[in-house]
Amino acid sequence: MAVVSALVVLAAGRARRYGGVKPLAPIGVNGEAVIDLLAGDAIRAGFDRIVLVVNPDTGGQIRDHVAASWPSDVDVDFAVQALPVGTVDAVLSASAAVDRSTPFGVANADDLYGADALSVLGAHLDAQGSNCLVAFRLDRALVGDLPVTRGVCSVVDGQLASIAERRKVRAVDGRFRCDDGQEPSELDPSSLVSMNLWGFDPRMWGVLDDAMRRATDASEDAEVLLPELVGDLVEGRLGDELRSFRVLSTTSSCVGVTHPDDLELVREEIAAQVAAGERPAAAFGQG
Repeated sequence: MAVVSALVVLAAGRARRYGGVKPLAPIGVNGEAVIDLLAGDAIRAGFDRIVLVVNPDTGGQIRDHVAASWPSDVDVDFAVQALPVGTVDAVLSASAAVDRSTPFGVANADDLYGADALSVLGAHLDAQGSNCLVAFRLDRALVGDLPVTRGVCSVVDGQLASIAERRKVRAVDGRFRCDDGQEPSELDPSSLVSMNLWGFDPRMWGVLDDAMRRATDASEDAEVLLPELVGDLVEGRLGDELRSFRVLSTTSSCVGVTHPDDLELVREEIAAQVAAGERPAAAFGQG
């Protein structure tokens, strides 16, 4: 695969439900953190630069961890999101560390997307350079049985048509319940969901800038979120330019740490992936 551009990794969340620094949660077979495994997968997928967006409170811990744990030849930079006003602002915080003339990827720092998902994203950015979303089957995007929020995607002819944010989604006896008062209350296990793994045309920087200019009341209680912005784009509320988002499928499972009880389950899943030869034992090893 030819070299693609940067992967912007959103590590500025406050993680109130988890109660710790989720990007540093030790999930690897050798105690590697989530961001270690994510970065290793991204580099093997062809991304040439990792930009970690951190917050002023926990950013120092993440910087120290990266300095101590990552190989010196990994091209990594840091950006600080000063205030917790949402993921649109978080991506914009990385703009000075990214070549704004090239396509780029965006990922959460507390989710592990898998080698196939990042390879699919990298290949699309390298070949097409256009907006895309890597979507996961719902039954491959839950860990444990505690409730989470998932963006359920409507897809038409391979294009994203809408994203419906569904809350209190959980697996119960092999069925996928959604207790947020909306219909349907049971979701198909093959439903495609967004886990915030995006590829962006470089012209999206202007869209992000415009979104924050419009959000004069942006705050911790009124965040400006990527899924909502993309929803406005694909549903035509922001005009037709950049309205198209290709939905890319993946064979990967997406595992992440939302609740403290998830940690041991995620460790078991990563150990199983290593045992099956789906990922190297070392974060920055070759698969």
